Amino acid sequence: MIRHEVTLSFLFNFFTKKLAPGGKIIMKIYADNAATTRMSKPALEAWLQQTQNGYGNPSSPHSPGQDARRALERARVKTARAIGAKPEEIFFTSGGTEANNWAIQSAALCGGHIVSTKIEHPSVLNPLRYLEYLRHNVIRQLERGGVKVKYLDVDEYGQVSPQAVRKAIRFGTVLITVMLANNEIGTILPIREIADIAQERGIPIHTDAVQAVGHIPIDVKALGVDMLSISGHKFGAGYGVGALYIKKGLKLEPFMHGGGQERGLRSGTEDIPGICAFAAALEDATLRLGSSVPRVTQMRDRLIHGLLQIPRSRLTGDPQNRLPGLASFVFDGAPGDQMVLMLNQAGIYASAGSACTSGATEPSHVLLATGLSEEAAQTSLRLSINEDNTDKEIDYILEKVPEIIAQLRAMSPSWQEG
Repeated sequence: MIRHEVTLSFLFNFFTKKLAPGGKIIMKIYADNAATTRMSKPALEAWLQQTQNGYGNPSSPHSPGQDARRALERARVKTARAIGAKPEEIFFTSGGTEANNWAIQSAALCGGHIVSTKIEHPSVLNPLRYLEYLRHNVIRQLERGGVKVKYLDVDEYGQVSPQAVRKAIRFGTVLITVMLANNEIGTILPIREIADIAQERGIPIHTDAVQAVGHIPIDVKALGVDMLSISGHKFGAGYGVGALYIKKGLKLEPFMHGGGQERGLRSGTEDIPGICAFAAALEDATLRLGSSVPRVTQMRDRLIHGLLQIPRSRLTGDPQNRLPGLASFVFDGAPGDQMVLMLNQAGIYASAGSACTSGATEPSHVLLATGLSEEAAQTSLRLSINEDNTDKEIDYILEKVPEIIAQLRAMSPSWQEG
């Protein structure tokens, strides 16, 4: 009989190693953690334990069902503790997209005015655009007000001014939604200051914290937000599970109607193994922030310093207020999609921007909002690392990226270094 620990170790390490001809293990570097992370060991242990032993439906009255219910509530407590919330303020979802849609659509159910920014994630921008579409094409015909959105400009670093938020508020503003950290350039936005303004005017504030939770300390009370979105696969919990923090006392309409799960606000049988893995991964990531953030920041700064030695290179995002593990650049004369393909051949897995807009032929809306030209925005490279990466891997990236950029520039008939 195979021991559980051996099986778990095999599963955990299987996808991180590859055999070269002759059986030698060669290095493969995953530097796309902003897109997704591998499942952490605590998450995998929790998932396996619950899958094998806790298969009851948490809405069932029998013992297996009640065991699952207790596991669900323990996960809720862990999640709440990790972000400074109360357990009853945590509602599990299928991920960050659902959490963002729920917060936005519920707040604007009866119409009104919403304040946001031009650099939000598509799971925020597209629900907003949908509500605007309804206003212009459907609701207007029914003589209802509908939703109008003010998209605020950002500066060259992707920062939004709290005073711009204040000026954008008007009679009938029903929601402010501004991300906590940008997924493409890593900029951390001034949510505390924006929340103060929202509180002064009695307007609910939502923040998409998908890229931040598990990577920087988060306390919803200190931030002053009313709603906060989380996605598990960004911090080692696996796909398909997220959460929406809803401040106690804030009334939201149910997002999904059905059997009345999640206290009647989000129906559908809960994914207990996934939720247990989510809570375990979040607890583990939060407990390790004291050691992981300095180490990851040091590796990130090495990447930034080294790659900015490349002629006609530029860091994107805020040089100071940025996520610990995200370094993003533009390199004149080096198309981002070709960089990613050549890096892949070299064993380095990175991206040219958000994975949620992969396949898009248009340049990043985030980079354009920071003032870059369309041509420059097409030369972006995002390297996102975490505590699984090593200094040896950083050395290899610093060796290969300049070589690949030089090759791409040499192949471009229009490239002139200067």
